Amino acid sequence: MAAKILANLIVMGSAILARSFVQAYRQALANASKNGVAQEAVQNIKRASKTMTETEARQILGVTENSSWEEIVQRYENLFERNAKNGSFYLQSKVHRAKECLEAFHPPKEPGGK
Repeated sequence: MAAKILANLIVMGSAILARSFVQAYRQALANASKNGVAQEAVQNIKRASKTMTETEARQILGVTENSSWEEIVQRYENLFERNAKNGSFYLQSKVHRAKECLEAFHPPKEPGGK
């Protein structure tokens, strides 16, 4: 008899606890929606997934993996100037982001060196 009462207390207690967790979670979501925290988190996730890859950067600039840094800079300047004169700001920014991405893969040369 005592085991049955104890089992009932455990089941009822866990059900009450589960309902309170669900209710607290719903309230937290409602608060986050009011503050814009949820939308900001989603935007940060989307922004992180739009990072340019090395392959995409090379395609935008029209260079190969074997291209030297000087070739990459030359292509960048050519495309950037073309889009500055009569192109679009969107394409110009893509060209700039491609160069920024490739800078990470080409270590800068020392000023007085090679």
